Amino acid sequence: MDTASFDYKLPEARIAQHPVDPRDSSRLLVDRGPITQVATGEMVVHARMRELADYLNPGDVVVINTTRVMPARLSLRKDTGGAAEVLLLERLSADANSGSWEALVRPGKRLPPGSVLTSKFDGGVLRVEVGNDLGDGVRLVSLVSTGISLIEAIDFLGEMPLPPYITAQLDDPDRYQTIYADPHRAHSSAAPTAGLHFTPEVFAGLARRGISVAEVELVVGLGTFRPIESERIEDHRMHSERYSVPAATLAACERAHLDGNNVVAIGTTVVRALESAAATGNRDGSTELFIAEGFGFQIVDRLVTNFHLPRSSLLVMVDAFAGPRWRDLYRVALDGNYRFLSFGDAMVLTRKDRWNALSNEAHQ
Repeated sequence: MDTASFDYKLPEARIAQHPVDPRDSSRLLVDRGPITQVATGEMVVHARMRELADYLNPGDVVVINTTRVMPARLSLRKDTGGAAEVLLLERLSADANSGSWEALVRPGKRLPPGSVLTSKFDGGVLRVEVGNDLGDGVRLVSLVSTGISLIEAIDFLGEMPLPPYITAQLDDPDRYQTIYADPHRAHSSAAPTAGLHFTPEVFAGLARRGISVAEVELVVGLGTFRPIESERIEDHRMHSERYSVPAATLAACERAHLDGNNVVAIGTTVVRALESAAATGNRDGSTELFIAEGFGFQIVDRLVTNFHLPRSSLLVMVDAFAGPRWRDLYRVALDGNYRFLSFGDAMVLTRKDRWNALSNEAHQ
């Protein structure tokens, strides 16, 4: 399939530069499905995130990704005094004062293996040695901190790794964290953005409706936000990302299915974690799963997700999940002035084969 099939015109004005306040005031586009559309002519419901529970069913299981974003963008200096930047992607090893990561490095061509970058702070120095090219522009880097621990140095010097399409300053770095991010597991290089809309009030609404919440972790890295550069979807290779799915989460999903209820993934990273566990039989590991048309979903029935970039692997996943219907839904969102991408609004999708099953029942 041609990558151009996943192109659409995204006006710059539709790209959200700031998160809304409060978080759950973001808009929520709910797909009503082909049956309702035929009966009423209405394709969607326009709602707010605070109303999410109203569009789910009692007994459903909502699954969230509890990963935390680390301030992974480091501004450093070369020995010559020139500026350089390192974006930490995945930690390979670390102890109190040193560690190695996969990273993106700029300016990459001017930083051969052995290049040393530094940043000084009161009482110490963070030193980064650039290593070999690991492919796809990813480099191996080694970090050493003096004066304070390595994690403290990264927290002190690093900046939130906002996507390049967000050009406005983020005054509060916590707005690029979900409220349920695990403070002890700050490993991700990007936020699981569908979860940015959640507030205690959203969770309270789920509980009142008899909807339970389960957790997974997927460390968001290059696999999630790397663009598709190949002309054919089939030629795209996902970068690996670590995931962990607790046994209790899989058990909750199984109970929901046995009772005829839905597993609702909050974001595409949750989909990758759950479906990777189902496909491999491993609850913990690294995944390069690329979900495209023809993928056989085993766990996720419904998906809450933001609106994604054209030609992205995330949009390809939405197509695999909801079918070509996504084009009409995106057109409705654009015409309705919904806000797109990381700080934008969200939508609720139902897996296309679930709609097909309902359609068949309706015509029997």
